[in-house]
Amino acid sequence: MMLWYGVSVSLHILAACVWVGGMIFLAVVVLPIFRQPGYQAAAVPLIQAAGLRFRWVGWMALGTLVLTGIANLRFRGYGWTQRRDGAVWQGWFGHTLAAKLILVTAILVISAVHGLAIGPRFTRIAGEQPDLPTVRPLRREAAWIGRIVLLLSVAAVVLGVMLVRGV
Repeated sequence: MMLWYGVSVSLHILAACVWVGGMIFLAVVVLPIFRQPGYQAAAVPLIQAAGLRFRWVGWMALGTLVLTGIANLRFRGYGWTQRRDGAVWQGWFGHTLAAKLILVTAILVISAVHGLAIGPRFTRIAGEQPDLPTVRPLRREAAWIGRIVLLLSVAAVVLGVMLVRGV
């Protein structure tokens, strides 16, 4: 049983690294390069390609986080009965877990909106007519959504550490 718990926790941490690390890499390395004058012509198709590739990697990481998170709770003694009767939500652990799950839900919803609606709309419009006045606000909106998801994700990691290490 301890071996499987270790595997589940390791996969959970690895998935969190892929998710948060991927967003940081995009925000700190990839996107600033495309703001340089020499790369602006290729920016939209490359951002679209990177976004599509990271969408699959990111959703796999998020799916792994959800599945291993459920498994980790089970390994810690919180089964479906404790979740239904409310025992899992008691005390500092339960409150911290609830806060983390609220963040995870927000991350999933906002990421879906960004990846399925806002990002594709930006790349479509910017690719077809880059001089339209609507392109700049769309780019700003996509950037802010990415920042918000990154901040929520880092907060979820902090809460995850608190769950296993204490407040």
